[in-house]
Formats: sequence, structure tokens, C-alpha cells
Amino acid sequence: MISMIAIKKQISPLSNDKGTGLVSGQVIYHRPVLVREVLSMLDPTRGGIYLDATVGMAGHAMAILELLDGKGLLICADRDEDALRISTERLRAKNVIFVKSKFSELLLKLDSLGISGLDGALFDLGVSFYQLKSDERGFGFSSEARLDMRMDRSSGITAWDVVNTYPEERLLRIIKEYGEEPMARLIVRAILRQRNRSPINSPKELAEVIEKAAGRRGRLHPATRTFQAIRIEVNNELEEIRNGLSSVFELLNKDGRLVVISYHSLEDRIVKHMMREFVKRGEAELLTKKPLTPSDEEIKENPSSRSAKLRGVKKL
Repeated sequence: MISMIAIKKQISPLSNDKGTGLVSGQVIYHRPVLVREVLSMLDPTRGGIYLDATVGMAGHAMAILELLDGKGLLICADRDEDALRISTERLRAKNVIFVKSKFSELLLKLDSLGISGLDGALFDLGVSFYQLKSDERGFGFSSEARLDMRMDRSSGITAWDVVNTYPEERLLRIIKEYGEEPMARLIVRAILRQRNRSPINSPKELAEVIEKAAGRRGRLHPATRTFQAIRIEVNNELEEIRNGLSSVFELLNKDGRLVVISYHSLEDRIVKHMMREFVKRGEAELLTKKPLTPSDEEIKENPSSRSAKLRGVKKL
């Protein structure tokens, strides 16, 4: 494994890079999470073939490319067209391929590129910073755009469909299971009362309905867990994670590494259990017994990193 000293030397130009992108006229800033730890665990080497399955604004991809030093190949995938547009603008290297793909389609997309093996893969799960900050995407509490929350805006149901058309018991189930929201029934009843009067059209309207019903509870916005649940439902996130990790692990070469950053308990539980299953089958070894988390310094500089957990396995 490459040393942390070597990593610090090679990514020093990125240490203050927040990552910038323009979305609907807004300049969006983003600092990738756990960069040094990701590079240490992924251990990219010159000439290798690597996958960034969630390229986003290319923060991790830029760091990986520096270590590849113009050799090998980095495949940058994302289901979000905005992410691919931004990352294409930021990454000018010749040894990069961009692919629009959700996790469950990765195996097919990589096969179409003639990729039969990977030396490493990175998954950075959850909603991206620029998606949250782009009003038109409908992820943020204050957005007045139409409820959407799709990571791929070209297909699938929207958050508007979930909020305004799902029957009570189905809506209750997803908010309880995907949001782990203790006040789910109270929130669902408030949503039903409001939508019976008129549709809930924007994230701001939905957040106000939830806040009025549930009240404020400390620093966490009362709509946080419900928004998470609806987003997971819209994007089928948990099943996509299972499909993606399983198929990409199978594609890893011997000693290839699968590295995953998760941000909430549902994601992390899936990652932990799947990695342990790979180990139990004698197909992998854990790269760390416990997940790596951001340092106090990183959390201070980038508060959005505070819930991140990094896990990894090496294929045997």
C-alpha cells in the first residue's frame, strides 16, 4: 500500500480544491470527502484500470488521476447528466472514459467498453453536494422548484409522485423504513391532509408541512429523515447499492480493491454486510476492521463530511 506521506505529496495541489461546477447559473463548491483515506485504501497504481462509480464533481477522480500519472485508465460513471457534464469539463486527461450508468447497469456498460477486469472501484454513495445545492433538482428544503429528487432526470418517478399519489400505508412504510423516522405516522397524516386540499408541489411546501406537524427537534431539520426516505424511494437507492457492489466486486482482478463511502445507517449496513459476506465466502479480506471516519480537522473544514464512513475489501 502506498504511504500516507506519498499521498500527501501527490495530492497537495488538491488539498484546497473544493471542486466547482455551474448548475443552472449557480456556482457550486464541493470538497470531496476522505480523499487521503480513499487513496490509501484504493491504492491506485500506474497502468491499472479503476472505476469511480459516482464521479459527481470529480473530486476523488482528480486525486486518483494524479496517482495514475497518465497511465492506465479511469472510468468515471454517474447516473446524473449534470455530474457527467461537470466532471467532463474538469477532467481533461486522455486516460478517462465517461459513462452514464446507474449501479445496476455498470456490468453491462463496462462489458460494452471491453472492460473485463478492474484493479479498483470507488463508490461514494448518497446525494451529491451540488444536487443538494441546485434548486431545480428539488432535494433541498428551501427549493421552490417542483418536487423531483431524481438523480437521473430522464427517467423514473419523481418525489411529487411519491408525496401526492402514494397510498397512506405505502408512504408510511417508506418513511419508517428508509427514513427511520419515529414520527412517521404523524408526518404522513399531515401530508395526506395537505394533499387532499391541494397538491404539495415543492420541497419548500413539503418541508413546511412536516415542520408544522413534527416541530423542531434540535439542530436536525424535522424534514431530514422524510426527505431521505423519499429520495431513496425515487432512486431505488438501496437495491442499486446491492446490485452495484455485487457486480463490480465480481469484476475485480485479484488483489483489486472495492472502496465505499456511505453517509447513513441504511447504506452503511448494506456495505458492511456485503463486505463481510465476501470475506465469509473466502473471496476477500477486509482492509479495515472498523470504518474510517473524517478527522476533527476535516469535519471543521467540511461539515458535510461528518457522517461519512469508509470501508473497503481486497479481492483474493
